[in-house]
Amino acid sequence: METVTNLNNETLEAVQDLIKINIDSHEGFNSAAEQLENAPQLMSFFRECATERQANANALAKVVGANAKKPEDSGTVRGTVHRWWLEIRGAVQRGDEHAVLAEAERGEDAIKHKYEDVLKQTAGSAVNDILQQQYAGVKRRHDQIRAMRDARA
Repeated sequence: METVTNLNNETLEAVQDLIKINIDSHEGFNSAAEQLENAPQLMSFFRECATERQANANALAKVVGANAKKPEDSGTVRGTVHRWWLEIRGAVQRGDEHAVLAEAERGEDAIKHKYEDVLKQTAGSAVNDILQQQYAGVKRRHDQIRAMRDARA
């Protein structure tokens, strides 16, 4: 029987993937926040999002460590999130808050879909409660970003 300290390899790989995408998201939100000096509320919001994503990664790293495995400690250098943050930097440099939020929503779509995929893949897993809780936070931030984007249209 699978427990939090005895996860199967498939579940551990999925958790490792979520660690990486949370690290990517953390770095991306921090990077965008640094460039939003003219939008202090948005800057603060992005920093909050970054802090949450780091907390997600840390919680998942503890699960991996409890399984006597080395948790991922860096994000990916490829994929949707990376492209999203490269594009968001350009939008930030142009000072277009709507464009920044549109790009942020695209990135949030990527992490939200990753959680949905992992939740399907690991249904009934011993880490399901943690993943469900984190997914709820990711979805909430996605919806907040979409609402802020729509308000600036």
